[in-house]
Amino acid sequence: MMFVGAILKSLSLKSGTVLIAALAASALDALPAVAGPQRLVYVPVSDVTRPPVGWLEFCARQPGECAGARTPPRRPALSPEAWKDLVRVNRWVNKAIKPLTDLEHWGLVERWSYPDDGYGDCEDYVLLKRRMLIQSGWPREALLVTVVRDRKDEGHAVLTVTTNKGDYILDNQSEDILLWSETGYRFVKRQSQSNPNVWVSLGDQRPAIATATSR
Repeated sequence: MMFVGAILKSLSLKSGTVLIAALAASALDALPAVAGPQRLVYVPVSDVTRPPVGWLEFCARQPGECAGARTPPRRPALSPEAWKDLVRVNRWVNKAIKPLTDLEHWGLVERWSYPDDGYGDCEDYVLLKRRMLIQSGWPREALLVTVVRDRKDEGHAVLTVTTNKGDYILDNQSEDILLWSETGYRFVKRQSQSNPNVWVSLGDQRPAIATATSR
């Protein structure tokens, strides 16, 4: 189903050493434990809300990246192969891209873009991971750009991957891929599964909390 290895090799970033290190870590790519009844597996979804300004401006600059008709939601099976794809992409992007604020990068407070020059902030990491996974065969409906509040109550972006085993989070601040309810974040809004340009509020009323993996 997935061909992430071929995609990673074809990218033009200066990543040879990084790629080898990421692939060498595949021994840690074990599937997560099956969620028990006490764990919140899926983020509660609420009403339609306004998309982030950064997404609207990104789509205005690159409309082809945001095109999409209404489609049925999908939750692909989280097989061992699929899990390895997620781990590899998350680790590779986190290592290959260097963090840089939009103000330092572009002279703007907010600008969502692909980090093609090797630098970016949290939204840029998310966009690249989403693009790589779509190119490798993952359905767009399962890859959702998501806005959260971190433990300092500051805005942050992550990629939600919704699967038959729950909503898992790819985060530039962690190599670990966690179930959404284990991240320590408070979830605010994300793309709708049926349309990437429709955003929905998330009914997560919990405060963001500090955890060993949210930093």
